[in-house]
Amino acid sequence: MAARRLALLALALAGLGGCATAPEEDTLLASTSIVRALERQTGDVVEVARFSQMSAGAPLPEGWMQWGLNSGRQPTRYRIASIGRTVALEAYADQAGTGLNRHIRVDPHRQPILEWRWRVDSLTPDADANYRRRDDSAARLVVAFHGDASKLDFDDRAKLRLAKAITGEALPYAILMYVWANHVPVDTVVPNPHFGRIRLIVVESGPARLGEWVSYRRNVLEDYRRAFNEDPGDIVSVGVLTDSDTPQQVAHDYYGDITLSTPGAR
Repeated sequence: MAARRLALLALALAGLGGCATAPEEDTLLASTSIVRALERQTGDVVEVARFSQMSAGAPLPEGWMQWGLNSGRQPTRYRIASIGRTVALEAYADQAGTGLNRHIRVDPHRQPILEWRWRVDSLTPDADANYRRRDDSAARLVVAFHGDASKLDFDDRAKLRLAKAITGEALPYAILMYVWANHVPVDTVVPNPHFGRIRLIVVESGPARLGEWVSYRRNVLEDYRRAFNEDPGDIVSVGVLTDSDTPQQVAHDYYGDITLSTPGAR
């Protein structure tokens, strides 16, 4: 796959569309329409996903939608499935790479604690988060943010316009991707090689914990500040991405429950 098309898919949180007849400041960022449409979540604990409370074989939960379907990539297969005594979101990508996400509006200054768990059965051979033509990873949790479009420089604006022209989908202001890498050290922040408004944060690396459930707790406010050297706007979507198309391999993961909460809520 061409590097440009790979970049545009990794950037896109599809379904974040805008109105083509509005001024560019209204349509340049997909996150603008979400902020306008949704009220902020107010609870101490925001249930982003409770896959464990569903039944295996049930439809995907309301509000969760696939993104990246206009990119030309084969779609990753997502379904609610049982694994042992657990119900989770199963992802299977055979030379494929589309995501699944939910639009949600959360203030990361109030509810910054992101918790989730996943199970990864195998690494994607030859994937390398630092190399633009092999930037798959075994699993990704994707958090998209709104922001002030006037702060974007000429290059960022041009890339946003190009992405929308090619995929038909606008992009949010910024994205954090929490990833399971092959070799990159844990807690490394990796700039996306194609677009400066994406940062990868390595939360797991190597094969040591393959085949087991692994839980994570991150402070997205602190992570965003470290990654972008600024304060974030509202979170506008949370999703997952299981991606295997670059090295022509298979990726198979399970994603568990996802929450955002205030410090000390649990």
